[in-house]
Amino acid sequence: MSAHQLHPTLLQSAVVASALKILLFPAYKSTDFEVHRNWLAITNSLPVKHWYFEKTSEWTLDYPPFFAYFEWLMSQAAQYVDPSMLDIQSLGYDSWETVYFQRATVIFSECLLLYALHRHVNASPSKITAHAAALAIFLSPGLLIIDHVHFQYNGSMYGILILSIVFAQEGRLLLSGLSFAALLCMKHIYLYLAPAYFVYLLRAYCLSPNWSLYPTSIFRIQFSNCIKLGFGIAAIFGAAFGPFVYWEQIPQLMGRLFPFSRGLCHAYWAPNVWAIYSFADRILIYLAPYLNLPVNHDAINSVTRGLVGDTAFAVLPEITPRHTFILTIGTQIPALLKLFFRPSSHNFLGALILTSYSSFLFSWHVHEKAILLIILPFTLLCLHDRRHLGAFRPLAVAGHVSLFPLLYTTQEFPVKVVYTILWLVVFLSAFDKLAPAAPQPRFFLLDRFSTVYIAIAIPLILYTSLLHGLIFNNKYEFIPLMFTSAYSALGVVGSWIGFLVVYFSKDNNNISLLLSSVIMIWVLFAFLATTRAASLDNFRTGATFSLEQIPIDSPDLSIAGIIQAPYIKFGIEVPNNASVEDAITRNILPGQTSVTTKNIDYDQAYG
Repeated sequence: MSAHQLHPTLLQSAVVASALKILLFPAYKSTDFEVHRNWLAITNSLPVKHWYFEKTSEWTLDYPPFFAYFEWLMSQAAQYVDPSMLDIQSLGYDSWETVYFQRATVIFSECLLLYALHRHVNASPSKITAHAAALAIFLSPGLLIIDHVHFQYNGSMYGILILSIVFAQEGRLLLSGLSFAALLCMKHIYLYLAPAYFVYLLRAYCLSPNWSLYPTSIFRIQFSNCIKLGFGIAAIFGAAFGPFVYWEQIPQLMGRLFPFSRGLCHAYWAPNVWAIYSFADRILIYLAPYLNLPVNHDAINSVTRGLVGDTAFAVLPEITPRHTFILTIGTQIPALLKLFFRPSSHNFLGALILTSYSSFLFSWHVHEKAILLIILPFTLLCLHDRRHLGAFRPLAVAGHVSLFPLLYTTQEFPVKVVYTILWLVVFLSAFDKLAPAAPQPRFFLLDRFSTVYIAIAIPLILYTSLLHGLIFNNKYEFIPLMFTSAYSALGVVGSWIGFLVVYFSKDNNNISLLLSSVIMIWVLFAFLATTRAASLDNFRTGATFSLEQIPIDSPDLSIAGIIQAPYIKFGIEVPNNASVEDAITRNILPGQTSVTTKNIDYDQAYG
């Protein structure tokens, strides 16, 4: 079947979708709307060399230069709509002309996504399944929620990503690499995908063009290809960052792009491994008195305060950027090894998805909106066969449900809930009919997990969106967010494990599966070792540490004895008993039968 015989066509769907998006112009908008209005003002009012220094507003420019140039281009049209929106001093300015203009630019920018999906359908051997996937992406509730209500410009950038993937499928690897380089200069979050691009371009373009497994063929360097790719990437990055190198502003620009002072978790936990870790820590706080676990009382409220950069764990060991880096890179290595030795376009897309999974699940300070980095590329692959679809289902549910907290107003309830459920029912049902049978048997546990997980979604949505407010009014507002994040994280992790099994068991490649398992085990051991080392460092030389639990009602120790024990043990002068006794009794939890002795500030005591 040719592309023009498919109904509804992408263009027809785009027209209907645009009508819905126009109706949403007056809807809720997040602070990201003011962020982009301010960027319009910055790029229009100031010379380029001042863009990354301007800080009149707290919403400073923190995207790479190509996106800043894109904002400048839009500002040239904005001055004819409402010049006041381009005033840097117009903080919080949102006239109806400004709102309609910015909303409209999001819709127009999605033309790039529409074109990329059209190219994908034309390049695919199976037009029907490719067309279904293209419709699912263009009508994605994730893009509707994030771009057209919350407000961002993700659609156009995912268009560039999909176009790059299409170039790879067509064998045009130079264009694939260059388009991805341009994408990195638009939004640096796509660095999550860079390892897969690096390995694939290295193996399939810069080394042997045939995909033999013989070592003498693998390492045959294609010098002309290396030169073309190197010069092309250098030209793109030079166009983006060259002026800032000349002005010696790279440290300032990098400081804006990579603010490392932020904490492990975002204010709302992204549905990844650290959401599960944080949820487990919350549960252990209440179990600690019964399990005789030490509790860092200063950290009890930190994970629930919603402050960026303010994440601490009360019971579980603290997580450092080193831990997240080890886990992220370590879990990417198996997929990258398979891609290196079997560099097909199918394996490239699979490795791209798995590197995105690893980055989202284990990286430092991940935003919930980054889930689209997994969902949208996986949508292109999920109809390969029914085993791929089985791994995709829980991701589709978990990923979209995790975005619900972005829209917390009553008016947007139908948009996020009704539209998302409708999309899930329509497309997952259609995908179930279109996905061909897999050559290998399906996995019983994965199928059952997917079924049970999806069944739980409806009562969870009902509770978090409606019942919690009716029962508790405005109290315990973090509970539905915590449940949503933890539930969604389980779905994403389950989907990741399912797709790992599918990816490495393809063609009965048991050697790859074994190798990946060994690497995963070593990564786990490395993580546990570094976590243990960090825990011991905190105990011995960190800013604070806690000693053994001492029974509150011990007949052998008075309160004074409890106070003095840790200080005497370490040869430190005992402070005033009254102040320390007050600090201890204030921190005793209801029902607690033991108390952690006074935290000692080691640096202060010995400084």
